[in-house]
Amino acid sequence: MNYFFVWSGRRIKRYFFLTLAVLLSAGVIWTERDNISVFAPHPPAAVYSVPTDRKIVALTFDISWGEKRAQPILDILKEKNVKNVTFFLSSPWSKTHPDIVQNIVEGGYEIGSHGHKHVNYSQLSDDEIRKQIQTAHGMLSDQTGKSPNLIRMPNGDFDKRVLRIAEDMNYKVVQWDTDSLDWKNPGVNTIVQRVVTKAHPGDIILLHASDSCLQTHEALPQIIDQLRAKGYEFVTVSQLMSQTEIKGQTVQDKQTWNQVA
Repeated sequence: MNYFFVWSGRRIKRYFFLTLAVLLSAGVIWTERDNISVFAPHPPAAVYSVPTDRKIVALTFDISWGEKRAQPILDILKEKNVKNVTFFLSSPWSKTHPDIVQNIVEGGYEIGSHGHKHVNYSQLSDDEIRKQIQTAHGMLSDQTGKSPNLIRMPNGDFDKRVLRIAEDMNYKVVQWDTDSLDWKNPGVNTIVQRVVTKAHPGDIILLHASDSCLQTHEALPQIIDQLRAKGYEFVTVSQLMSQTEIKGQTVQDKQTWNQVA
């Protein structure tokens, strides 16, 4: 017995378009495979700020060299009764300036890592990135008596690979939303106005305490007074992150933000 299958033009067209739709969907899924997160864990992200209705901000200071600027900043924080601040310390600097590190510890301030070598980690191999983070971790733990779990990469430089390795080593990468640009030494009033006008609830503010930043300690009292006048309170980065879900930003390409620590 012979069987004959008769296909109408309409049915052929319907199957053709169905097949085409399936192929297009598969192509989209393949192309966007790195960005699909519905059923996958979220990729590591750097923290720039935290969404909150509370008027709180985190003052952060990077230090990688010098001994003239850090102590005046510590004196101002004490004088202004600002107890919640986060310092990101370069491990070689911490080793050569143990007295200042001890003053930071005794002040009760939060300490994060600023890495070891002051190089762009996105240009290093995976093993070298781990080595840099681990070396800094060991030195800072010895100097401070606590193991840091926050890190700000040298030059603010990182990529997705650096974020993943840092997370694997139980570190959260911390950036900033408000950059004082104090490392450019643009003038005290310029630094103050830039910080005060850009600060917002949940903000992480970048400042420096390295010797190349000549005006930060002069701008800091005004920054503190003017932010308080606006109703802001100061918290550490960890305290800020504990408020609510972190507003992180995933990174597609290398980001180099500033060349001074």
